Amino acid sequence: MRTLPQHTAYFAILFLAAISFSATAEEKFKVCADPLNPPYSTKNKDGFENKIAELFAKELGQTVEYTWLPQRIGFIRNTLNAPLKDTDVDSNEYKCDVIMGVPAGYELTLTTSPYYQSTYVLLIAKGRGWDDIIDAAQLADLPLKRQEALKIAMFDRGPGTTWMQKNGLLDVGIPYQSMSGDGENNVAMQIEKDLKAKKIDMVILWGPMAGYVVAQSPKNSYSMIPMKSTPDMKFEFAMAMGVRNGDKARKEALDKLIADKADKIRAIMAGYNFPLLPLPKQAVRKDDD
Repeated sequence: MRTLPQHTAYFAILFLAAISFSATAEEKFKVCADPLNPPYSTKNKDGFENKIAELFAKELGQTVEYTWLPQRIGFIRNTLNAPLKDTDVDSNEYKCDVIMGVPAGYELTLTTSPYYQSTYVLLIAKGRGWDDIIDAAQLADLPLKRQEALKIAMFDRGPGTTWMQKNGLLDVGIPYQSMSGDGENNVAMQIEKDLKAKKIDMVILWGPMAGYVVAQSPKNSYSMIPMKSTPDMKFEFAMAMGVRNGDKARKEALDKLIADKADKIRAIMAGYNFPLLPLPKQAVRKDDD
């Protein structure tokens, strides 16, 4: 039997090792996620983003691997765009490859096709004197004495706060931070606790978060009233998945899964009790061409 020259055998071993390493890496569906962010993701993996990640990994014959980090300022820099080895700035491997939920067209990532669209809602605790409210516009028309009795959460930013400002309700808003830095509660968890404690009676909240709040209480504890978009104020937003800018192959693979598994994705999200709206036609970003 012929034997390979020593240098040829050496390079063959390196080649086989590279193939083996690559195959191992591709067996993982590497997700960047917040460990305490219901209803999206948790370390218990019971959020809808966790379940969609599991669905996709199964279809690809992979296993999900998480890089956990609170979703605050610097999240993308320290997860999606962070080399696997901190000192290896030229590495082709990163801590994680997919963020399961970002706004469609998000500037800090390359985004997939949208896979769901929801809306902000006015969420009102029942039995506290506000059961006659069936449209957010009614709050702006309440008599002054009744307006002054409102206990409505108001975030530091977002369309709900803009709406309150336009309708003269800022003075009755109870302030909340969109990113609190609380290690024990995300925004939805804090709102849920404060509604139960009667610190607030209502809130204009993003649909999935409102769905989480509703799910923590007995049925019919809340009224969920969709906010109405106007030409100068948008409440409905499409959500996509985010990958590194330039990672077009991964985006295309995810786009195919989003299209092929649309029914299963929607079935997963249907269990989280939030408004699911028809998806809009995708606006193609210039760098997607």
